[in-house]
Amino acid sequence: MKSRHVLGVAGAVSSLVLALPVQAVASPAREADVQSSPADRAYRDLLDHRRNGKVMTAAHRGQWREAPENSVPAVREAFDDGAEIVEIDVRLTKDGVPVLMHDTTVDRTTNGSGAVSDLTLAQIRSLRLKKGLGGKQAALTGERVPTLDEALRIAKHRGLVNLDKGWDAREEIYQVLRRTGTVRNGLFKSSAPVADVRAFRAKHPDAVYMHVVSDGNIAALDEFGADQPVAYEVVFGRASDAVAARPVLDRMRRTGRVWINSMWFGLADHYTDERSLIDPDRGWRALIERYGASVLQTDNVETLESWLRTGRAQRFPRHTVRVQGEDFREGGEGVAYHDNDKGNRGGAARPGEDVDVCDQDGAIVVCWMRAGEWLTYDFTVRKSGHYAVSARVSSPYDPAGTYRLAFDGDGPGKPVPIGNTTGHSAFFTQPSGVTRYLTAGRHTVRISLDADAYQNWNLDYLRLDLLKPRTG
Repeated sequence: MKSRHVLGVAGAVSSLVLALPVQAVASPAREADVQSSPADRAYRDLLDHRRNGKVMTAAHRGQWREAPENSVPAVREAFDDGAEIVEIDVRLTKDGVPVLMHDTTVDRTTNGSGAVSDLTLAQIRSLRLKKGLGGKQAALTGERVPTLDEALRIAKHRGLVNLDKGWDAREEIYQVLRRTGTVRNGLFKSSAPVADVRAFRAKHPDAVYMHVVSDGNIAALDEFGADQPVAYEVVFGRASDAVAARPVLDRMRRTGRVWINSMWFGLADHYTDERSLIDPDRGWRALIERYGASVLQTDNVETLESWLRTGRAQRFPRHTVRVQGEDFREGGEGVAYHDNDKGNRGGAARPGEDVDVCDQDGAIVVCWMRAGEWLTYDFTVRKSGHYAVSARVSSPYDPAGTYRLAFDGDGPGKPVPIGNTTGHSAFFTQPSGVTRYLTAGRHTVRISLDADAYQNWNLDYLRLDLLKPRTG
């Protein structure tokens, strides 16, 4: 790492990072990139601190939307979906082997129980990983807990890995990096005292290091002096936090990357993935232009990558109709909806109504959904045809519930089961299997929850996609 002189935090720091349009985020590929691997390019990008440098995408716990978190397929899929960096969590087994595991125990993500540090590698390897983010009722998969060695061999030519949770095992991790020839691929991180970081970097000068900084340790910027980390992971619960002040962020940006997380509330105020899916200006763009983010860690890799490349976030086919959960009809209890209890327990929208509407890390959803409840919606289609219906939902339960759809005053259709998404904030669009011919114009749909089924799930929106006519 190059040494650079920086000003003190309390000093006057001019704003050097200008607001960048998204279209200017990605810099043109260099000719040398033609012959280099994605990992080569990711490493060069990490060291590129120019104002117009490429904004990098980091996948949180790998691509857990397609495979179990911290699994080999999750690492592979994250790189395949465009991430330059994959965040993995590393812990030591009882016999001192670094493995991928976020929690201190294996309970949430596997079919086993107990602390990672109390289990041998052989015992941990006998376990099976659960789907997605895991949880008590998540389905088991055929995947096993991988070793760090396995994850690094995947990343070696594909990109970088953020070694979260691993600072206490840094020496063991470094030895794996050396053995696999991936020292430059592994990004160590901590909020440890600067003296400890310096001691580690002095012993391993080729190690790549990022410091986690918040209001609680903002003095670290001065303590590193001329030998600044390659990046700072900035955590601010509120926009008013000192670490989120533009002069402080500009100073970090001059010497390294500014890494900001957008997975849920409190990591970067309210600038989240879910808000970005509604409007990137409310999340990702604000983090780049207002806070100087040059690495964004996300749970929505493909959508973020699409937006960074094209300026478009969510893409829907032509004539697709979205019916937002909170946009139910007016008219009140018994007319527009039926809710089992009075009041709006979420309070995120539609105050004064008895339907519960929550702000789920930026997604405005109907929540506290219970057996026997129903909601009615008005919507318009512009083209006549057959429409396939799906629902964007979340729930950590199995079974989570069932619903039925009734269009234009007809009786309710067949029950549609809600699949476990492995988290209240883990939203997935699930096909209903329901298709309906709709003429161009105004329509109604009622979604009703079966009274004799367990119900505990969140509704973001219903989605209707126009099917292509069959030919031949």
